[in-house]
Amino acid sequence: MSSKENIPSHIAIIMDGNGRWAKLNNKNRSFGHRKGSETVIKIVEASSEFNIKYLTLYAFSTENWKRPEEEKKYLFKLLKDFYKKEIKRLTENNVLIKHIGDITAFPKDVYDTIIDTERETLEKCHNPKLTVIIALNYGFRDELKNAIRNIVLDYKDKDLSLDSIDDTFISNYLYTKDIPDPDLIIRTSGEHRLSNFLMYQASYSEFYFTDVLWPDFSKEEYKKAIDEYANRNRRYGGL
Repeated sequence: MSSKENIPSHIAIIMDGNGRWAKLNNKNRSFGHRKGSETVIKIVEASSEFNIKYLTLYAFSTENWKRPEEEKKYLFKLLKDFYKKEIKRLTENNVLIKHIGDITAFPKDVYDTIIDTERETLEKCHNPKLTVIIALNYGFRDELKNAIRNIVLDYKDKDLSLDSIDDTFISNYLYTKDIPDPDLIIRTSGEHRLSNFLMYQASYSEFYFTDVLWPDFSKEEYKKAIDEYANRNRRYGGL
């Protein structure tokens, strides 16, 4: 692992390839999603080991509602099972869980599990070693739409000055308020696009694309991405 000075503070991952992994292994898509959930806990544990402070995982996008009903039901059940199974291990390892996206759209039992998980980790992790942000029913266009609506409402109600609207002002209306922008964005499965993910926050992020499908994304592959990031020179538009 590279020196601590070169390790990204915040890594965001577009976890892609569960379905293709299942097809290649002659399994159904549900099996691929379950294998992908096993990879999640491995990468969370590796993030703690590598001293990453924030890890954002793109778990369910606003576009994923278009998937077959049975697949969505399985994903919801998998999320609930994952939290119930892993919550003790997460809190014992001082991992705080947050969520971004419109979680109110989920069925009540799923919504309640999400809220309970956030509350439990918040109560038990007073000085978290790692904050894991799960993007659920998240899409940047939806985030931007909500931010603009709330800015307009506050502009009417609070008599805001146009001069007050700067980067910090806008950031405070996004789901990611109080979360630093990602230093590194990783996408698995060989695709090279953001897919409506953190498009404002990714303005100066470094990108790492790998052909490895998410269920096969190992601690060693993760380390490769971090080491490559460490060798880059981030100029933020300067020389």
